[in-house]
Amino acid sequence: MKAVIQKVTHASVSVDGQVLSSISKGLMVLVGIGVDDTAKDREYIVRKILSMRLFDAPALTAPTESTAGDEVREKQKALAWRASIKDIDGEVLCVSQFTLMANVEKGSKPDFHGAMTTLASSIFYNEFLSEMRSAYKGDKIKDGKFGAMMQVSLCNDGPVTITIDSKAKSSSRTPSAAGTPTASGTSTPAPLTSSKVQISYAEKKAKRANAARAFAERQQAETNVQPGGAVPETNVS
Repeated sequence: MKAVIQKVTHASVSVDGQVLSSISKGLMVLVGIGVDDTAKDREYIVRKILSMRLFDAPALTAPTESTAGDEVREKQKALAWRASIKDIDGEVLCVSQFTLMANVEKGSKPDFHGAMTTLASSIFYNEFLSEMRSAYKGDKIKDGKFGAMMQVSLCNDGPVTITIDSKAKSSSRTPSAAGTPTASGTSTPAPLTSSKVQISYAEKKAKRANAARAFAERQQAETNVQPGGAVPETNVS
């Protein structure tokens, strides 16, 4: 399941020139439903839409004429990305859009086989709207007309546009050592500590020194060998 979430100052959806729904400050959400989506995908998208902090937190005090410009900007920066749609009591306009599931890897014509069938997606989408209204305020959730040719108008504020995909939520996380599968009869090696790294480096350095010493000794021995392979006698006093 995919959703394109846009922060808007206002948005509306029309069919045949008639406005069906409109919102003021809030979120415009385009929803795509995949053929293998389940209730878990739906719950994930609902939770993300309602919890993402895309809005500025309300300022405790209004700026005065004497406030320096840099100070105002710093305060605004500190308040940015602090509030969710619930926090600002905003509205959400949802529109079903199966074209989000298009595959354009081959050829120039979009392939929509990844989208859920019309009847099944209609039921799934209505359940999505129901969960949105249950998790927030029913009158704050608006929608268009499922399956119709719609005209969507909006004013993107920022602009701020976020794309989420319920199928990508697990692959985007780095697996922990405990959660990494291993072959039968093997175990996941523990990460090296700094002390172990130092010991390993010292061992390698010692091996290289020993190899260099042995090589030098061989060269010295070959230099002392006389023709015929006889080693010269040394005087012992």
